[in-house]
Amino acid sequence: QVQFVESGGGLVQPGGSLRLSCAASGIIFRIRTMAWFRQAPGKQREWVASVGTDDSTDYEDSVKGRFAISRDNAKNTVYLQMNSLKPEDTAIYYCMAPYISKYWGQGTQVTVSS
Repeated sequence: QVQFVESGGGLVQPGGSLRLSCAASGIIFRIRTMAWFRQAPGKQREWVASVGTDDSTDYEDSVKGRFAISRDNAKNTVYLQMNSLKPEDTAIYYCMAPYISKYWGQGTQVTVSS
């Protein structure tokens, strides 16, 4: 059974940092590109970042230079290090594997507020 479990969200002040984790199961993790998405209140879910099987990365423009995606194949886990957080980063963050896009985790809430 495919499963993604996100964790690490919380309340942080503008300019702060958080590290999100996503544990994957039911897939051959090391051969799959992984991605983070987010959904803010009243908005559509949007792509944030991806990491390939060769550790290549890609980012949505608004998070470039602030967020870093990485993976640990030994732990079947993908991470999202978020620095210099802004109020507009407030959202529920989800991880997924693009090749099986029907599977999503429950997400983890990130709130950036003073």
